[in-house]
Amino acid sequence: MQETVMSAQDAIYGSLAECYITIDGRRYKFMSMTDFESKWDVTIKEVPILGVVGMGHKAAGGKGTWKGTAHYNQSVIREMGDKYQKTGVMQYFEIQVSVEDPGSSVGRQTIIHRNCLCDSYTLAKFKAGEDLLDEELSGTFESWDMPEKFRVLEGS
Repeated sequence: MQETVMSAQDAIYGSLAECYITIDGRRYKFMSMTDFESKWDVTIKEVPILGVVGMGHKAAGGKGTWKGTAHYNQSVIREMGDKYQKTGVMQYFEIQVSVEDPGSSVGRQTIIHRNCLCDSYTLAKFKAGEDLLDEELSGTFESWDMPEKFRVLEGS
């Protein structure tokens, strides 16, 4: 009997992704991003249980983090840092990432990261030579929604 295997065409080509950030109700297509990754780390607490040798475990919250690389050609993120250092008001924002590869049968997935913060800001930089300038971005988020989900592959 032949096992079902994933078709190579169902691997996702990431260059067709879309990234938007929304700050104070204004939505920006953040096309400067060249890579992005977000994670939701679940906090696991150990639970001592009388009468057993092993330790139990229980989920007790979580933490969202994000990171990415962008071309150094926008000031939107730096403006948030500038506002914070001048007023003490840290700007929350939203990041929406959609991934869809028309060559794949899985469709489109969208994740909306809520209550995002940046944890550092690249203010100024240069490098002589032929290199393009980029910047590392990272931060946290408090919650997320998934309004669009990939379809389950046949055989899964």
